Amino acid sequence: MKSDLVEKASEVVSDPLVLINMVSKRVRQLNSGRSPLIPTVPSMGAADIALQEIIEGKIRLTGEPING
Repeated sequence: MKSDLVEKASEVVSDPLVLINMVSKRVRQLNSGRSPLIPTVPSMGAADIALQEIIEGKIRLTGEPING
């Protein structure tokens, strides 16, 4: 996972826990056969692809926060 991608994705999703969960879920999807939503190169790992998708706005957080 490239640190520059993590920094850029952190600007899009400011909560680190939410970002980790989004990347983890997308990595599972990619590893199970889902197609990337961006052009990729062979050197990109699944986490790099997920981060770049977040940076480019291809993946967004959905749902409303739960206020307890």
